Amino acid sequence: MKIPNLFLSLLVTAVIASLTSCGGEKSVDGGKAPLVMYCAAGMKSPVTRIAEQYQAEYGVEVQIQYAGSGTLLSSLEVAPGDIFLAADSSYTELAKEKGLLAETMLVAYMKGGFAVPKGNPKGLSQLADVNREDLRFGIGNPDAASVGKFTQQVLSEAGLWEGFKPEVQFPTVNELANALKLGTIDVAILWDAVAQQYPEIDFVNLPEFDAKRKDITIGVLTKSEQPTEALKFCRYLTAKDKGLPVFQADGYEISSGDVWAEHPEIQLFSGAMLRPAIEETIKQFEEREGVTITPIFNGCGILVAQMKAGETPDAYFSCDVKFMDMVQDRFEASTVVTANEMVILAEKGNPKGIVGLADLTKPGMRLGLAHPEKSALGFLTKHLLVSENLYQSIVDSGNLKLDSPTGDFLVNQLKAGSLDAVIVYYSNAMAVSSTGEDFDLIHINRPNAIATQPFAVSRESKHAHLINRFLDACVSATGKEQFLKYGFRWELKDTASPGASPSPPAP
Repeated sequence: MKIPNLFLSLLVTAVIASLTSCGGEKSVDGGKAPLVMYCAAGMKSPVTRIAEQYQAEYGVEVQIQYAGSGTLLSSLEVAPGDIFLAADSSYTELAKEKGLLAETMLVAYMKGGFAVPKGNPKGLSQLADVNREDLRFGIGNPDAASVGKFTQQVLSEAGLWEGFKPEVQFPTVNELANALKLGTIDVAILWDAVAQQYPEIDFVNLPEFDAKRKDITIGVLTKSEQPTEALKFCRYLTAKDKGLPVFQADGYEISSGDVWAEHPEIQLFSGAMLRPAIEETIKQFEEREGVTITPIFNGCGILVAQMKAGETPDAYFSCDVKFMDMVQDRFEASTVVTANEMVILAEKGNPKGIVGLADLTKPGMRLGLAHPEKSALGFLTKHLLVSENLYQSIVDSGNLKLDSPTGDFLVNQLKAGSLDAVIVYYSNAMAVSSTGEDFDLIHINRPNAIATQPFAVSRESKHAHLINRFLDACVSATGKEQFLKYGFRWELKDTASPGASPSPPAP
């Protein structure tokens, strides 16, 4: 009884098209436009209740089509819609690879196993029981239902798929559970959370299935004409105090989730040098997600001092890993995103003839450096000059005319003619002039003239998942382009590691 996936896809597409023939229009009573959602059939119970709850609170109808995850995936390319919820993250990953899905969020977890009538009358206890000739097995269609695809994977890895002859295959997990409930089969391979929704069914855990826990994920379709409203519903469904308790009540193992806020407000502490690279990403993210991000740009020494004094931002984007290290206990594991070269900028035409660091000691030089305690740039600059045996000479000569907490201020003073030279980040120079028309740039070319920029989420933030999506936006192709535009070097790794530079003094 295997139903062709093509037929199912066409059927689902036709149903969705009829439901959304007025897609994007407001309802006749002047309310908000409905959202169209594709949802794995196994999640019908909690998702239906959450959608009703959302409509009652915000007046937005969610029109839901339930089917197997595979069937729905096949329909996404041709049918209109806003949201896709899959029982297995492999389907949302495939949708992203096809360019059909944008952001995704984790909802809950499930495990597969044997579902049997109450009391397990046939005494099933091991995966090899699929070979028993006295049992009528039912499974999900591997082409249509995520549980069927998963069943095939697990049995294949155990060498049990070839020769396995189930009594019946169903396109959805719900039909499979109902067949077991009615007694037309003896055993069904189901998700644990689905089995728990049937009082007539017991669930037999098996180590082969337990080792492969599946993620339930939800995401916004790239074709959605109302992505902000769609993201709002996804945030609602995955909120620890809104949608997730409904899943938990139905037996699902839920994810951590954010605290619900209709319009979340996020505070971001960021090194000043990162401003030009992330300002546009912040603006676009706010517009798409319907949130507010308040960035505090300053020297990292100042920011760290503020945090040590008790301020708690939701996230910190540091100018250098060592300033992140000073407050790492307040944050989750940090992620190094970029690196930034330190350079010398000289007055246009370079009238002082600066070719390297040693020339900064020339008599009469008006030099500007970043403050060694208020900024990562200043700390790294001092360490660099000390390692070259130049720092004390510069101080003693009187050449140091300005200590600034930020590199952009130094560049502006150079442009104004107040200084002959400054040491800043390459990005500071690029933010002012990508062609270098306003100054001469001299590369330092030292291993310790490089800063690395890590990002981390506060352990106390109520919106960690939202902030991680912001990080995803920063490191997306569009976000990366902004960093490269301003001269940053791409260094993205999973977690930050201690750099080679020494630790700065505590503010």
